[in-house]
Amino acid sequence: MPLASLPPSTEFEDRRRHSQGNIIPGTERRQFSNSHEELSPGAQELARAIDSYKLTHRRRFITYEEIYNVVLSLGYHR
Repeated sequence: MPLASLPPSTEFEDRRRHSQGNIIPGTERRQFSNSHEELSPGAQELARAIDSYKLTHRRRFITYEEIYNVVLSLGYHR
């Protein structure tokens, strides 16, 4: 339906304010899971470093280049 044909009484519904399923209000969706319990100690360290990077840089999703930089910051090298 084209916008011009909408009746004037139609109100805009801001769906961002509605509950988004099982997401807890005030939290942010993450690229990876919030629980790192099932990971090995090394993978837990990487996951915490990536989470920290994302919070510091206010990024929800990060690129492979950014993940690579996090890995380097942990002292890994090729």
